[in-house]
Amino acid sequence: MLYGSLRKRSFSRLLTYEAARLLQQMGAEVRIFHADGLPLPDGAPEDHPKVVELRELAAWSEGMVWCSPERHGAMTSVMKAQIDWIPLSVGAVRPTQGKTLAIMQVCGGSQSFNAVNQMRVLGRWMRMICIPNQSSVAKAFNEFDDADRMKPSPYYDRVVDVMEELFKFTLLTRDVAAYLVDRYSERKESAEELSRRVNLKSAT
Repeated sequence: MLYGSLRKRSFSRLLTYEAARLLQQMGAEVRIFHADGLPLPDGAPEDHPKVVELRELAAWSEGMVWCSPERHGAMTSVMKAQIDWIPLSVGAVRPTQGKTLAIMQVCGGSQSFNAVNQMRVLGRWMRMICIPNQSSVAKAFNEFDDADRMKPSPYYDRVVDVMEELFKFTLLTRDVAAYLVDRYSERKESAEELSRRVNLKSAT
């Protein structure tokens, strides 16, 4: 689970914690990445401890939850930096391909969907299975109590819906993800490479 703010009282972090509790109640094993100390993409070597931690969690997970505040009509730089550090491929392994993804955002004002729309584009680009449902919490500062728990509301109900859908999609696709993302263009390319390797003209 990734969230996109380093503020002391981060509502994207609080919403992520609520989602984590729900997933745990459903039977999922949950790990949350905290971006404190994560360098900017390309601003540090790939063996930086926070980069290694993030990539190991990405490889370990079957599904992900991304939760960002909306800032200047977009996801935050903290959120984008985490996504940018996750490689599209590591050797022959694609760390995100075929994994499920749920997206959420918190808003400081009225409800908006700019951040979730951007994250959905990124998830598709990274060949993830983006679930149809999503959550956008308007005026998030009104939605959490003094104990940092989310108050009962239609926004909370939507978060439950999204986590339930993520859990179901993950169970439904976990054994067939490789089949679902198997692509003709990649098989064709591999076949052509194999053909060139085994059909060399005889040396004269």
